[in-house]
Formats: sequence, C-alpha cells, structure tokens
Amino acid sequence: MGKIKVTSCGMEGLYVIEPTVFYDERGYFVETYNQKDFEEAGLTMVFVQDNQSMSVKGVLRGLHYQKQYPQGKLVRVVKGAVFDVAVDLRAGSATYGKWYGVELSAENKKQFYIPEGFAHGFLVLSEEAEFAYKCTDFYHPGDEGGLIWNDPAIGVKWPIEDGQQLIISEKDQKWGRLKEER
Repeated sequence: MGKIKVTSCGMEGLYVIEPTVFYDERGYFVETYNQKDFEEAGLTMVFVQDNQSMSVKGVLRGLHYQKQYPQGKLVRVVKGAVFDVAVDLRAGSATYGKWYGVELSAENKKQFYIPEGFAHGFLVLSEEAEFAYKCTDFYHPGDEGGLIWNDPAIGVKWPIEDGQQLIISEKDQKWGRLKEER
C-alpha cells in the first residue's frame, strides 16, 4: 500500500525512515512497518520484540546498548516529540564515537533505524511522549551497557532549554565515558 523514504545518516546502517501517510477528513492512516517495503529499500532486518514507553518532558534516557546481544532498533514516537540520538560503538568503524540526532514526533511520523553496535538515547521535548520501538534481538537484563549522556568526547548537542531540569535515572547518571567503555 505505502512506500517508505529511506535517508542515510552518514553512518553505515543508520537511517531515517519516512512512511507514506494517507490523510483524509477522518484523520490519517500509516503503515509503520511493511516487510516488503523495507526489503525493497534494502532493509532486511528481522524484528523479534516490540516495546513502548511513556516519559514526561525533560526525561533523558540513555545512552544504552547491549554488549553480547546487540539490538537493532526501529524507533518512533506515537505521542509527543523526542530528540533521538544514536552513537556508533562499532570497533573499527570509520564513524566510531560519532553521533547522529533526529527529532521524532507523532506529527512528523519519522522513524529512526539504529543498527546493532550503536548506543541509543532520547530527550523528551513535549509535555509527554509515547515512544515505540521494534528490536532485532530480545532484551537480556544482565547485558546492558551505557555511556554517560553528556560525554564531551562524543559531544551530543542535546536541545536542552535554558534552565531546564533534566530527569535522568540513577543508573543513567552513573554510566562511564566512551574512552572508559572500550
């Protein structure tokens, strides 16, 4: 039914995906995932798990990754808006330690594919955000790793408002820096 627009983000395997949205007087319809459309675009990943979370404005989650069981993630926002970030952690990659960020919102309906070997995180921009994502591997509780969100060696330019208080979990405040993780 619908086709997708796939834009490379300058790092191997990292893409912004824009599905076709059909609007009429009733509202809209969008296929958020169609295996045939993805395969025609050269995206052949297989998803095994769907997740959804809700967060309030100022929540910063991440930067997370799985160590032995890395997950590719197809992320999107179904309510509100977030600034979503991926950091390349693939050993030997020409873009190792580099980051890319994109605003995802219920309004723009963009999706972000983050392949295995990347750390991932997001900052909630709206009053609330509902975040949905598909994973290429199952979550393994003892396998999680992370990087501190404000590591100067990575230099993510988070869109933090002047005077804004971030809401960051205790665990996410304790992650190490890129040079300590590798």
